[in-house]
Amino acid sequence: MTALEYEIDLLSKMVEINTETVPKKGYDKCASLIKDEAERNSLDVEIVDGEKGAKDGLSRPNVIVTLDAGSDTTLLLESHFDVVPPGPNWTYPPFKLTVEDGKAYGRGSADNKSGIVAAIGAMRQLRKEKLDVNLKLIAGVDEETGGRYGVDYVLTDYGLTGEAALVLDAGPERLYLGASGILWGKIVVEGKQGHAGYPFRSKNAIDETMKLIAALEPYKNAVEKKESTLRAPPEAPRPFVWGRYTVTMIKAGEKENVIPGTCEVRFDRRLLPEESVDQAEKELKDFFRQALEKTGCKASLSITNRLSGYHTSKDLVFVQTVSENIQKTLDTSLPFAAELGGNDGSFFAKNGIPVVCFGTIRADTNYHGVDEFVYLDDVKNTRDLIINLGKAGREKIA
Repeated sequence: MTALEYEIDLLSKMVEINTETVPKKGYDKCASLIKDEAERNSLDVEIVDGEKGAKDGLSRPNVIVTLDAGSDTTLLLESHFDVVPPGPNWTYPPFKLTVEDGKAYGRGSADNKSGIVAAIGAMRQLRKEKLDVNLKLIAGVDEETGGRYGVDYVLTDYGLTGEAALVLDAGPERLYLGASGILWGKIVVEGKQGHAGYPFRSKNAIDETMKLIAALEPYKNAVEKKESTLRAPPEAPRPFVWGRYTVTMIKAGEKENVIPGTCEVRFDRRLLPEESVDQAEKELKDFFRQALEKTGCKASLSITNRLSGYHTSKDLVFVQTVSENIQKTLDTSLPFAAELGGNDGSFFAKNGIPVVCFGTIRADTNYHGVDEFVYLDDVKNTRDLIINLGKAGREKIA
């Protein structure tokens, strides 16, 4: 086999399975593929189904692949196989891997099936070695919708644990020691429905919403002044991670000649990696209360999702080990940074497991966009980093 023939073949099989996170399409088929591939390479496998927690009849098969070295130290690896919908206007077929000029195109090729491929490729090679560190890969689901019954379920409910974790859901331009937390929320603004020909008899909920959004501008400004101690990714417009508040959805109205009586607004608030989600929620509610007082609008606020960010200390032995092995693998050192988005690393941090992120998702790979691709060199480098970490020794991990 050539240097990446195995990995390309496995990635091709995975990309061909449409695993859109809503409505959890193809999950079982992809989990079976990973299970069969692991067993073919003499690796232990178990499947932890998050449906046992969700209890909604929708299978969520999280696959745990183990290379057991008989050690008391375990390095956890994590990647996810759910994907976002491809959308239209692809040059390449989204669910058929196309390899061209050192790139592999297809939905999920970068985010995040190549992480699973790199991990299995590394474990496949390491199974022939005498190691003193166990490796466990969590090939999770539902990451694109929050991960509660994906990796969070595996760690928090099922109780899988380890001494450290490498999340393979990031770019290779930095070693990521943290990620942003999130607050998602819904604001429902009330007006009075009526006929558009008689607007004086009604109160347009859209007009009320516009006033409320404008009144929340001081909140947006206050959030954007917050700055982390961790650097931002290289494509960011600011050198350090900063707070963000974005209105992402507005929904109102039924017909052109009907003045809407309610308007729903959805928003995304990104927290600093080290910011308290409880404090952030309190701050939001305080500003919201002030905006209501200022405008006289009648509206309610509810939080639809909340997730703490995390910040792993650069002084940990594990962090230094990963940094040193990146130097060994890539022949260059990488600066530390934090993700602007969130990832499953927060669940490891929540369970007291030191976590860092590295992977194949470069800024230009069109992840979540049209013609997503992964650089084959990044698949190789991620695989080889895992191989080097597997050989590092337990005193370098724990």
